[in-house]
Amino acid sequence: MKVVGFAGYSGSGKTTLLERVIPALRQRGLRVSVVKHAHHRFDIDHPGKDSWRHRQAGAFEVVVASEHRLALMREYEQPYRLSVHQMLAELYEGVDWVLVEGFKESDLLKVEVWRAPEGDFAGHPVRYPEDDFIVAIATDVSSAELPEPTGRPVLDLNQPEAVAAWLVDNGDRFEYSFENRT
Repeated sequence: MKVVGFAGYSGSGKTTLLERVIPALRQRGLRVSVVKHAHHRFDIDHPGKDSWRHRQAGAFEVVVASEHRLALMREYEQPYRLSVHQMLAELYEGVDWVLVEGFKESDLLKVEVWRAPEGDFAGHPVRYPEDDFIVAIATDVSSAELPEPTGRPVLDLNQPEAVAAWLVDNGDRFEYSFENRT
């Protein structure tokens, strides 16, 4: 499997870019998974449903599956932060690409998503000058307009097909190995 992170500050457009890159990869016949870090408590279950009732009764894990989807819910007795590598280990190994949203501090190769300040959006500093794991920048400005010069590829944030093509063309460098990862 190939793994690439998409990192950037909140409001930079990571989710919007991924929801447009996923179909571009799928059109190439590729199977795509996503790993997303949630900064808050979240729930995918609903009160009164059987799986919710099982969790409320104290089940550590509940797996719900149909012929169309599978969901695993795990309840930690104490707060526990999974590493991105632990989350990747939970995925089906037959996937072609895993797009990781967030985990900007991780040691995964990643594309920085950066938008220039505009209107009500104050903008954020760039991360690529200090992060050797950033291999490209997806942005809404030209490379000459970036706050810091870079030799990294600059991808058009508004051209998800081109971002997908760049990923596929550079796929070898994103090959992921579970060895020595925790």
